[in-house]
Amino acid sequence: MIATLRRATAADLMAVGALHQRSRAAAYSSFLPPEALADPTPDAMGRYWTERWGWERDTHLMTVAERGGGLAGFSYVGPDDARDPATGLLCAIHLEPAERGRGVGRELMVDALATMRERGWRRAALWVLRENAPARRFYESGGWTPTGIERDEWVGRVRAAQLRYARPL
Repeated sequence: MIATLRRATAADLMAVGALHQRSRAAAYSSFLPPEALADPTPDAMGRYWTERWGWERDTHLMTVAERGGGLAGFSYVGPDDARDPATGLLCAIHLEPAERGRGVGRELMVDALATMRERGWRRAALWVLRENAPARRFYESGGWTPTGIERDEWVGRVRAAQLRYARPL
């Protein structure tokens, strides 16, 4: 095992938010302008996760990865929207920027897929930014395929195209 995985607790959420902000800035800086990545701040992202956890903790599950005594990454899974009750959604995998390419993301993905199978879902889906070629390669190497469905979402103050991926469980 590359990292130690465990279920997140409310005490993790501010650190998860700060890591999420660092991860976004590092992963998206090659294709999004700086103003898109300036907001939210790490503190605001921690408050976002604290609030989201309050709404979703009964239906979603966050896993954190630790290495060397620090937070290395996290994943977040839950039900897909009303599209299909047999589909789980990989809402997020984010890594500390220094952890990219070191196996932690793969461990988090394997764990997320196992969690979705345990919850009885038969398929998994996710959304990824169209311009995020490294993330798309990562998911495709894990058996995910594009579905042909796209949507636009806000990243900070910039609209960005997302692609939907899916795979059987």
